[in-house]
Amino acid sequence: MIGGFLGAGKTTSVAALAQHLSDQGQKVGLITNDQGRELVDTAMLRSKGFATEEIPGGCFCCRFNSLVDAAGKLTESTRPDVFIAEPVGSCTDLVATVTYPLRRIYGDDFSIAPLSVLVDPIRASRIFGLAEGGQFSEKVTYIYRKQLEEADFIVINKTDLLDADKLTALTNTLKIEFPKAEVLHVSARSGEGLKQWFDRIIDAEQIARNVMEVDYEVYAEGEALLGWLNATVQLNSEDSFEAKSVLQQLAADIQTQMNKTGSEIAHLKMTLSPDTGLGGNVAIINLVRNDFVPELSADLDTPIESGQLIINLRAEGDPDSLRNAVEKAVANVPAELTATLDHLEHFRPGKPEPTHRITDLA
Repeated sequence: MIGGFLGAGKTTSVAALAQHLSDQGQKVGLITNDQGRELVDTAMLRSKGFATEEIPGGCFCCRFNSLVDAAGKLTESTRPDVFIAEPVGSCTDLVATVTYPLRRIYGDDFSIAPLSVLVDPIRASRIFGLAEGGQFSEKVTYIYRKQLEEADFIVINKTDLLDADKLTALTNTLKIEFPKAEVLHVSARSGEGLKQWFDRIIDAEQIARNVMEVDYEVYAEGEALLGWLNATVQLNSEDSFEAKSVLQQLAADIQTQMNKTGSEIAHLKMTLSPDTGLGGNVAIINLVRNDFVPELSADLDTPIESGQLIINLRAEGDPDSLRNAVEKAVANVPAELTATLDHLEHFRPGKPEPTHRITDLA
């Protein structure tokens, strides 16, 4: 299981690990998870050819039986050797509510690797007072810190974003704050450090220890401060259009609207999939902070005439402000495009109510 807060780069890392295992001749099944439906993560991973099941409507902890069912579906269809599960970016207490129950109830079926938790180095530096910039409130930060507290490996991703001195300062802070975890450095985008990380978790089993204490009232209040939006938009044009320019304009417009309301963006991610041809390729853009430039991580090789846009936006703010930002951006697409909003859901996550919570394996 590869966890981490929203915007840490989990999906890129999951794809890299899946490819690494596939290159070694192992079959891989992927399980994505979200509070809502229509996930960019699922579309991206499937576009790369990986067998992927999606668990919507709540965290793994609250949808434990669905997690087991998803593993069963993948087993029936592709018989994977390894499952890689990507939990919701606002979820914590995974050891007590997911891995320990799996070990106790289904120990003959699964061995559990050490829990890796990824961090975005800019976001982490701000949370731990090493840099200035946009912040989450105290109760959202509570969730962030709890994710790191239960990690076996804290994986600092996107290491190219910090110079050597700042990366050392962040590493030392994390080691002091979370002494039970080993801190690793990677760049999922470039591949730097990935093999060393993968070597540590492949064929390793999570060591049982007493689980951390979690105040579920504070946890719930922190999640309730987050706005969640998922949308699908059909884009059509009489002439062909470039995916890159459309995604960049949409992301910039949403960013502008969010800055106006003061909502702190945790992660905006969008995929654009052509309706025909191109072998399932998708264009992908991400934005992980209000003061960052939207980053195109994948593009289409040729212009297209139509396609489906999936928008996932998570931020600390009123869900209505997220809806307004997305609706205004969609209405502002270039004149030659027709944008039809097929689906939109916006909400705050409900209180987490785990199916199981096992505090030790004695």
